Amino acid sequence: MPKKIALLFAGQGAQTVGMGRDLAGHFAAAETLFRDADDILGRKLSAIAWNGPMEELTRTSNCQPALYVHSLAALAALRSLAGEFAVGGAAGLSLGEMTAHAAAGTFDFATGLTLVQRRGQFMDEACAMTRGGMAAMIGATENDVRRLAADQDVDVANVNAPGQIVVSGELAKVEAAVGVAKEYGIRRATMLNVAGAYHSRLMQSAFEKLEKALADAPIGSPRFPVVSNVTAEQVKKPEQIRQTLRDQVTGTVRWMDCMQRLVA
Repeated sequence: MPKKIALLFAGQGAQTVGMGRDLAGHFAAAETLFRDADDILGRKLSAIAWNGPMEELTRTSNCQPALYVHSLAALAALRSLAGEFAVGGAAGLSLGEMTAHAAAGTFDFATGLTLVQRRGQFMDEACAMTRGGMAAMIGATENDVRRLAADQDVDVANVNAPGQIVVSGELAKVEAAVGVAKEYGIRRATMLNVAGAYHSRLMQSAFEKLEKALADAPIGSPRFPVVSNVTAEQVKKPEQIRQTLRDQVTGTVRWMDCMQRLVA
């Protein structure tokens, strides 16, 4: 039997200055997406993605739309080379889930870009209102990290892979969790260089604003399966999609479970 193809889309942290410039230079479909994005947003997002500086690109309100456009430009380039192909499913890490839905036709490019831009803006605003941080727990079971999180009053933000789990919350509490991690059987704990406490209760204001934006957005059903970060299950109905895209702003990204669901 032919193998099924899964599409995976990157989240914040994958950005690099120059991303998409070569794609736009070699594939008209990719260039069109960057130019359309500039027109939709009313600013030169392409210049920030292609020329930086990195500090400007890393800002959440720039980084998220830039990664969204770059990922879809890469997909457009792939289709230019390979033609149309059957997709068995898709998933994206955090922001990448929005990109997966755009690729699946849940909403059009412009709708997705506007949502991603607003999502990044809302998260920037939440970061400015709080003093948050995140830390990676290496060599840990999920149960051990959840015990630590409960005791230290922080949230489990990402379950990325076996032995790689991220916690998020108030900076002082995350630092305290790092300090006692070995007492919970965790081999190593490392603070992450991030602007805030993503995928935690500190993003509640972003959750509420994004909920309103999603309610107003035209959202349909995906053409191929898209797996939700928070449920690790396929989402099909528009209201279910709105709910899961909203919930992942403050909820746990169950990336390991998403990968297992895709290959099941």
